[in-house]
Amino acid sequence: LTPKIMCLGPRQVPCEVSLEKERINGISHSQPTTPAATIKRFSKAELKEKHNTPYSSSYCVVYDQVLDITEFSKRHPGGDLINLVSGLDATILFETYHPRGVPKALVDKLTIGRLIDEDCDSSFYDWSSDFYPTLRRRVVAKLASLDLPRRGGMEIKIKAIFLLAWFWFSLFKLCVEPVLSKASFWSIGMGIAASFIGTCIQHDGNHGAFSTMLWMNKVAGWTLDMIGASGFTWEIQHMLGHHPHTNLLGVGDEGVGYGEEEEEESDPDVFSSYPLMRMHPHHSRSWFHAYQHIFAPFLFALMTLGKVFQQDYEVILSNKLFHLSANGRYYSFLNRLRFWSMKVLSMGYMLVLPIYFRGWKEGLFLFFLGHMACGEMLATMFIVNHVIEGVAFASTKTVEKKPLTCMGITPMEETRNAMKSKKICPLNDWAAVQCQTSVNWSSGSYFWNHFSGGLCHQIEHHLFPGLCHTNYVYIHEVVKATCDEYGVPYRNEPNLWVAYGKMIKHLKFLGTTDGDFVDVGKKNS
Repeated sequence: LTPKIMCLGPRQVPCEVSLEKERINGISHSQPTTPAATIKRFSKAELKEKHNTPYSSSYCVVYDQVLDITEFSKRHPGGDLINLVSGLDATILFETYHPRGVPKALVDKLTIGRLIDEDCDSSFYDWSSDFYPTLRRRVVAKLASLDLPRRGGMEIKIKAIFLLAWFWFSLFKLCVEPVLSKASFWSIGMGIAASFIGTCIQHDGNHGAFSTMLWMNKVAGWTLDMIGASGFTWEIQHMLGHHPHTNLLGVGDEGVGYGEEEEEESDPDVFSSYPLMRMHPHHSRSWFHAYQHIFAPFLFALMTLGKVFQQDYEVILSNKLFHLSANGRYYSFLNRLRFWSMKVLSMGYMLVLPIYFRGWKEGLFLFFLGHMACGEMLATMFIVNHVIEGVAFASTKTVEKKPLTCMGITPMEETRNAMKSKKICPLNDWAAVQCQTSVNWSSGSYFWNHFSGGLCHQIEHHLFPGLCHTNYVYIHEVVKATCDEYGVPYRNEPNLWVAYGKMIKHLKFLGTTDGDFVDVGKKNS
């Protein structure tokens, strides 16, 4: 028997109105049948403070509904990834990680109440369009027609074996190679291998996309700890911050992006480098930003060093990453044990062993050289997809909820006018915003898809983070066709080099031009 599948959607009615079932644009929406007067109400602040501990008291929000996932998380088909949303709004992850939907009966069983009226409809995003549900159905059908699993497959496993062998062999050679110049070559090779492990193994593993087996996803995600950084910290920043709220700035009192702890909808990737670099138009410009297009590539090389020696420790000690709670991961003694034991172990074989074999000067040099090679590769692969000429940004402090480029243009408005699309979705539709804030390069290329770990298909990845990256090359035509049908931008640069050049040009523009697109529709203070 096939269970009834549901896709929750936004309430287009006040929270106090009780409906048994509603349909918006053909999407089935679950509604509690309990009379409004007897429904228990929760505030988002209450959930974050009192119900944010996995396996003890763990609630989350899916649209207006509050779900108790305390016991369910122990048998969640996707493993303990669900614990990331303890005490938080899980709407976006609920939608994006379940392309085939979730049984309605299960959601009804877990539902224990609803948000208070003040917290309803507080999101920047709109979910009323059928653009994303249509896209999901077509992508699932495409993969089924090709008999491809949504998670894992032999391609990624073979690649993982090769990359892990490359990393460990390079580490061995840099320790025993007597000539420093040759050892330097192996150190750079180790760093490049580590970057590929980051993009092609741990990335899929921590997204739950490396394999259909939970233990294999966990091992794949652990490879980030193996190369020195914390997989748990990465999950918090990448899966709770960056993916749901790409290029969206929830502006706090200090105008940096994390001044208000209550502001969940904010992408740490666009403000974590501020004030060293200005990546978001809302940020104030300083004199040295005029040179950021010159020094940016050098800062990129320091990325992994900053994460390994600063960010990881700040997060586990403070139990938060900027505005994001880290309790969903570091609540557990075993998780904290993994963090500290892997820090010690990875420093042992990546730093202590080279020093032991080569002396402290050469050992330190080779350690930092490898990290800089890794940082340069990783930063390059990620930044060209979201911080590039013509890409859109957004802010929660605008009157009109729509993304804008630095020139104050909404890409989807231009696309609509050019294509004269009959099907229209809101400018702040979540999936449409992902397409306006992300850029592909070399779409359709089997080689570059493998080389980048699917990052060259950034639009597909953001729309379907739970799919293995080896699938993106097979679904990109479906995604593009559906975007064209709804007048949603689908931007692709011809290759990485063109994308990199436009990224540098964009950084120069942000560093030399004052102004803030938020002025176009800023709320009155």
